[in-house]
Amino acid sequence: MHEYHEKLANLLLEKNDKLSYNQARTWVELLWDDFETTYAKAGRSYKGSEMTEKIVREWIESYGEKLHEFAAKNPKYKQYLDQDKNTLN
Repeated sequence: MHEYHEKLANLLLEKNDKLSYNQARTWVELLWDDFETTYAKAGRSYKGSEMTEKIVREWIESYGEKLHEFAAKNPKYKQYLDQDKNTLN
């Protein structure tokens, strides 16, 4: 899973230059966990890391350049991303 998170964080950094590496990595981990949790709560069977990577990649491609704006308006994510850029994770 570490490889997936690393690749996705780098993709997010390509899409959004307003995020630090640590913030991008945190975003990837939050999106990853949210997708897997929501999928499980819906009663769906686990499709593996490849499926989760595909969905998170699609979200980054579609919304990556604006994720920093979303965090400013959503307290659920804001608390993770307002920390010092060098101390996340």
